[in-house]
Amino acid sequence: MPSGIENIFLIMAVGEFIAGMLGNGFIVLVNCLDWVKSQKLSSVDCILTCLAVSRITLLWITQFDSLVMVLWPHLYAIDKISKFVSIFWALSNHLATWFATCLSIFYFFKIANFSHPCFAWLRWRIGRVLLVLQLGSLFSLSFKIILSDTLSGFWIAIHKIGERNSTWSPLVSKTPYLNNLIAYSCMYIIPFLLCLTSLLLLFLSLRRHARNVQLNSSSRDFSTEAHKRAMKMVMSFLFLFMLHVSSILLTGWIFLTLEKNRVSVLVILVSSVFPSAHSFILILGNSKLRQNGLGLLWHLSCHLKRAKPLAS
Repeated sequence: MPSGIENIFLIMAVGEFIAGMLGNGFIVLVNCLDWVKSQKLSSVDCILTCLAVSRITLLWITQFDSLVMVLWPHLYAIDKISKFVSIFWALSNHLATWFATCLSIFYFFKIANFSHPCFAWLRWRIGRVLLVLQLGSLFSLSFKIILSDTLSGFWIAIHKIGERNSTWSPLVSKTPYLNNLIAYSCMYIIPFLLCLTSLLLLFLSLRRHARNVQLNSSSRDFSTEAHKRAMKMVMSFLFLFMLHVSSILLTGWIFLTLEKNRVSVLVILVSSVFPSAHSFILILGNSKLRQNGLGLLWHLSCHLKRAKPLAS
């Protein structure tokens, strides 16, 4: 039977799962309906849809992992289940990370304004730039899957040790798994640096634009508002991304040092905030999604108002 803390963990995990499914599912639904109506999908909508689909997959795998960790921890000893969860989690997490990175880069190229010819050349070929980034990320994905498979083998060994109530054998070294964990963490450096560079360049572009506005004194400045919206989107992604990655690495360190599965339940909750909460930030930052969301809320409120007199 799960303890009181584990029951609270399950309730919070289910709550995060429902919130994430609602947010990401709404993004997919709106963009798919718009695609059916107009028979075309813009670049930003395509990135948002792919990002939402990858996060829906990530949320399902994380929810399954949370249930197994609390209700059926003995399943960790089954090699096929552990490796299946580990590999598919690495795949969906990798795709979600890189689609979010491509979204930040897309906002930068569409909103920032620099006179450098290299920037203009890349901006004109933004679609190819994002495609090259995604194809390049596939190389790191293969290494990430290999490392995830190795780490899952280590977690299986830890669970078997815990079932026997024994201690870690000194003949079995933790060094290879520690090296794999460090290598796994280094793969997040590239998307983080790309997003950080986009944020800094957006800030420089905003400063230059603000000086030009002061000199020209235009009455209505839409570019400044676009810069600020894009910077908020990238900053929110960076903050949640750092929280997400820190939680993943902390989970790995807990497995390495404490050799217990259930110690990491709180860390898993924190890591799930990124795919769940960031979807609502994307909805608020996108005018089409925001308008559809407000329209949906208005219809729901009208429906509830009509249902109250009937219930009474």
